[in-house]
Amino acid sequence: MEKIVPDIKLIATDMDGTLLNTKGELGPTFFTVFSQLKNQGILFAAASGRQFFNLQKRFDLIKDEMIFIAENGSYVVYKETELLVQDLPADTVKELIQIARTIPNTFPIICGKKRAYIETSDPELVNRLRLYFERFEIVNDLLDVKDDQFLKVTVCDLSGSEKNSYPYFQHLSDALQVKVSGPIWLDMSHKLADKGRALNVVQAHFGVTFDQTMVFGDYLNDLEMMQQAHHSYAMANAHPDVKKVAQFTAKSNDENGVLEVISEFLDQTADLTA
Repeated sequence: MEKIVPDIKLIATDMDGTLLNTKGELGPTFFTVFSQLKNQGILFAAASGRQFFNLQKRFDLIKDEMIFIAENGSYVVYKETELLVQDLPADTVKELIQIARTIPNTFPIICGKKRAYIETSDPELVNRLRLYFERFEIVNDLLDVKDDQFLKVTVCDLSGSEKNSYPYFQHLSDALQVKVSGPIWLDMSHKLADKGRALNVVQAHFGVTFDQTMVFGDYLNDLEMMQQAHHSYAMANAHPDVKKVAQFTAKSNDENGVLEVISEFLDQTADLTA
């Protein structure tokens, strides 16, 4: 029986724990694979909780050729054009900061469109922040931050976000997105801001269907994105809840699972045209 090759037009992947290995590195074949996707007219999107400027720097060589879904879907950019800005009201941001200040062993962060803001120079936070944020500012009081659009509030929780800080914000889940996005990261954003809705905006903009979309993810902030594509892959290292909703499984991020799946798909399409 002839194998049916899916008609993929858009591939979106999470970064940490998914496309990047545990050292934060892209696989050695990434740019070759990207070039092949581009030659076939297949769009590629990085969908991450990371800051837009951080993602842009990571993909500097191809930043004008790909889509950026940043800040867990609050901010979507393609070729310097904003496709989505889903910001939080200033009053909501203040409420979230006040709650975060009551939680032991945590650091609140305001993620603005211009830059991120913290109110401590604690080296442990600053060193972690540099991994995900290219632009940030240390201020005296987060409650005084103005003149920016607030995409989300993040809590860096050194005691573990799922068990330590999430319970403090869980009651807000009906009004906001409250996402455990990593072992020590908790993100609060607009109710309409998630990777799934952001991907839907991208699909509508480019005329791509559910069946023409392939996605990869590993953590709870990827759940909605998993449900926005038929070809959804949970990494072998993914959170159990992500594996439950994904259609397929890819090898772990340290085994280059994303690139392996994409390469296999590209080989199948090459066989059809050979």
